[in-house]
Amino acid sequence: MIIFFFHLAFLLKTYKNIEPKNKLQSFFDYCIRQIELSIREIGYGDATINKKMKEYVNLLFSIIDKIDNWEFKNNEQKIEIIKNYTDQMVNLEYFLDYYEKYRKFLLKNTFNNLTKDIINI
Repeated sequence: MIIFFFHLAFLLKTYKNIEPKNKLQSFFDYCIRQIELSIREIGYGDATINKKMKEYVNLLFSIIDKIDNWEFKNNEQKIEIIKNYTDQMVNLEYFLDYYEKYRKFLLKNTFNNLTKDIINI
């Protein structure tokens, strides 16, 4: 889930000043709704779902907050951010390199190109 949240956070951060707010809000709502549906399919009750969703949304917003100035942070600061959210103590440089490539990939592609099949659903 953490890896998905990092991806979603980078996507939202990259396109927040490019795309209309309602389009990003629709995408965000769709992602959160899919997480909730997945939790329901596992068999959790309503009270547990509400608690889990609150935890997940808070976690996502925390990640969004931490990566806000990502491009201005040095590698040690970036690794520290990744380390705070993952139990993985090895290969943190791998994750750093991966997220840097993902961020650059997002910059080279349009939001519509990445979400054309999702938003139409």
